[in-house]
Amino acid sequence: MQLATWNVNSLKVRLPHVVQWLADNPIDVLCLQELKMDHPVFPLADIEAAGYQAVWFGQKTYNGVAILVKNGRTISDVVQGIPGYEDEQRRVIAATIDGVRVICAYFVNGEAVDSPKYQYKLGWLAALEGYVASELARYPDFALLGDYNIAPEDRDVYDPEGWREQVLCTTPERDSFRRLIAMGLSDSFRLFNQEDKQYSWWDYRAMMFRRNMGVRIDHILITDSLKARATGCVIDKTPRKWERPSDHTPVVLTLA
Repeated sequence: MQLATWNVNSLKVRLPHVVQWLADNPIDVLCLQELKMDHPVFPLADIEAAGYQAVWFGQKTYNGVAILVKNGRTISDVVQGIPGYEDEQRRVIAATIDGVRVICAYFVNGEAVDSPKYQYKLGWLAALEGYVASELARYPDFALLGDYNIAPEDRDVYDPEGWREQVLCTTPERDSFRRLIAMGLSDSFRLFNQEDKQYSWWDYRAMMFRRNMGVRIDHILITDSLKARATGCVIDKTPRKWERPSDHTPVVLTLA
């Protein structure tokens, strides 16, 4: 089984990219973030034509998440949002695919440390941590995929000093990431790649991608049972080179 996460930064704009990438990489599960489209207009027919099923939680203009599952796989126990946490923003969807519990999440950005959006982010992170803890108690095979909007370590940022205690790199955000790890999860990418300058997001401005001035904020955390099956995890930069790309690129985990 292969699972991937990709913030597409508008599925309406990037739908041809998603279809092309799935044709080139016929993975089993693809978690999408930032659909930026209302729930009823999700392009299900196009996804089905590509050989995939889908569950989604859409929102006009902002946010929105989806899980695409290759035909032949079974989807069950779909949950939209964080149970018990009232949130107008549609950022989380979960499903079980052939026994593997998958949460697809678009974490709050936070804007700036002096912004109300940052306080919302910290509250949202606390709610997510509680949700993950409850899911881990139920599902030994578990993966949390998404755009975390958190760079866990200095090596995940092109300019650690410039980003010091800025949003994506503040101590409270990184502490939340560490608490998720402490629950028994592993950063699947770091199981296989310990190199610096490995990023999944680059600003559109100032040729940041060409200069590899990015941050690693798209992650796949997995339980020990999936860690034992993991054979590789890579950042696929190919779609970031296409015309009108998302500012993020896919991260792909392979399980035996």
